[in-house]
Amino acid sequence: MTQPPQPPQQPPNEPSDTPPGAPNTPPPPAGPPSGPPSGGFGAPQDPPPGGFGQPTPPPADPFGKQPQQPPQPPAAPQDAPAGGYGAPPPPPVGGYPTPPAPQPNGYGYPQAPQQGYGYPQGPGGQPGMPQQGYGYPTQPMHPQYGAPQPGADGGKKFSTQMQIIVAAAVAVVLIIGAGVIYSATGGDDKGGKSEASSSGSNGGEAKGGGLAGGKEKAPASTKSAVAFQLPEPEVGDITTVEGSWLTDKAYVKSGVAEIVGYDRDKGTKLWSVPLPGEVCSASRHMSEDYRTAIVFEETKATKEDKYPSCNQVGVIDMAAGKLLWSKGITSATGGDQQVRFDEITLSGTTVAAGGTSGGAGFNLADGAELWKPKVGADGCYDRGYAGGEALAVVRRCGEIDSPQLAVEALNPKDGAPLSSYKMPAGIDYAAIVSTKPLVVAADVGDTAGDGSGISDFFSIDAATGKLIVRIPADAEQYAASCGSTEVERCQNMAVGNNRLYLPTESHDGTSEYGETNEVVAFDLTTGKLLGSRADAGDRYSLVPLRMDGTNIIAYKEPPYDKGGQIVSIDGETFKQTLLMENPSDEAVREAERRFTTDHSELLYSEGHFFKSKSLISKRSIVDGDDKLYLVVGYRAD
Repeated sequence: MTQPPQPPQQPPNEPSDTPPGAPNTPPPPAGPPSGPPSGGFGAPQDPPPGGFGQPTPPPADPFGKQPQQPPQPPAAPQDAPAGGYGAPPPPPVGGYPTPPAPQPNGYGYPQAPQQGYGYPQGPGGQPGMPQQGYGYPTQPMHPQYGAPQPGADGGKKFSTQMQIIVAAAVAVVLIIGAGVIYSATGGDDKGGKSEASSSGSNGGEAKGGGLAGGKEKAPASTKSAVAFQLPEPEVGDITTVEGSWLTDKAYVKSGVAEIVGYDRDKGTKLWSVPLPGEVCSASRHMSEDYRTAIVFEETKATKEDKYPSCNQVGVIDMAAGKLLWSKGITSATGGDQQVRFDEITLSGTTVAAGGTSGGAGFNLADGAELWKPKVGADGCYDRGYAGGEALAVVRRCGEIDSPQLAVEALNPKDGAPLSSYKMPAGIDYAAIVSTKPLVVAADVGDTAGDGSGISDFFSIDAATGKLIVRIPADAEQYAASCGSTEVERCQNMAVGNNRLYLPTESHDGTSEYGETNEVVAFDLTTGKLLGSRADAGDRYSLVPLRMDGTNIIAYKEPPYDKGGQIVSIDGETFKQTLLMENPSDEAVREAERRFTTDHSELLYSEGHFFKSKSLISKRSIVDGDDKLYLVVGYRAD
């Protein structure tokens, strides 16, 4: 998996997860990064699901991943470096039976490291190097974010001739193995099929004009045009611009101490909501009437106070273009000082904000307090929440260096726990991928080794708090990520149809320079890796964005000479339907490539696609006179 931002830097003299009551003044940020981060697909800042009855991991690859080689004149075979698999997940613990081992399906073959999705490789600074930053602060050092750390790689070397022999042997085994699985499963798995999926999965048109299983329509023409491009604001320091949403009329984006609504077809500014300080965090969810929640600073930064506290919670009405309410809140156990929050979410009519001083709940309509932040007598507190169809929390207890985490399903009306699952030991942070069904990601014992934050996913029964199944997710094979410390900051994956859909890491395709990947699915009841898959195709890489009913909406990251694509993937058959293909004109495709999937916000809805930044920084010498964008948007012709 690729490398996500690391744990946020904390205020001076305060550890990363200091119990409530400690000072919350963040330290000065480090300077802008010197270059783009290394690594592949947006290191899952950690995918979900750890400790009881895990499926037997697939056999380690004895040869390791083989990097792509640019064309060379005929010469004697040369040794090429090859990376090996990381350490296998820890053995099962407890009294749950070990589920069946995942079956071979073609994803264990040697995989080449990501190198630009088909862009020819070349010497540093020359065409061919992966485009990763283009002025985007790829190693953010805002008080809430840390710099991504490169993943480790290693392994033995063997000759080119041996590589060819091994590749041929592996290919035969994979073809046979995949055929056996497909034959045995019939291309799907009835155990993972939900009632909703019975509405049809032929990839055609369903009632209402949408694709069978979803609401998104296949357009008459898949060719898109640039809707608009918003220039990146000039700032003197690293600045958070987190948050983007799509309504029926507007594309809404956080700016510098403001929230702005733009006409989603033309980019005309429809409205602007000024804020007293910088946006610190934003909910990824919105209500049916287009309301969403944010956390922002109480005031703008000054020389005397460079890091104002992120202690204001507010709700934006994106249909009306106004701030409905905003307020701070004090802790039930920490005195009169307003509590600082690190993240925020929305579920139904409840807004929930969490942080190192505990969590709080508010009524969406008027901001009425539903519960206050507090630290229990046992030192436990709500670290962060996840919303959407249900509300869940990661609750943190114990010592800073050896915490005990629990994931709880909550009553959104008062924050009372409905069930609780105690996470295995050796987990410092956990991320909630989905609240319904309840799926959690964690890096158990820091074994992922790539900064993605994910070594295992946990499928949990939200009604009882019991573990259904633990799914190991080898970081060498799968390319999802979760925030290093944030509870609801997972990306490049989707959950639906009682399945977890993950992208594989990029590997060699069939063309000379082409890399590709697949989207595969795990059954959330059995932990079984299903036999079907969606292939990205040569020189493209599939990135799941979200569910659309029983379908997956995915972005196909393009090679250097093409525009990106949006596809709908049938959640049962994995058949793909093209919804949008962006222009391949040089200027347009270069603007698109400046937004890496690892560090950008990607939204698609009703023939509109947007890529935007969540952090911006002072223009560097490396940027030169390049055009830097906050947002690039596309619409179907």
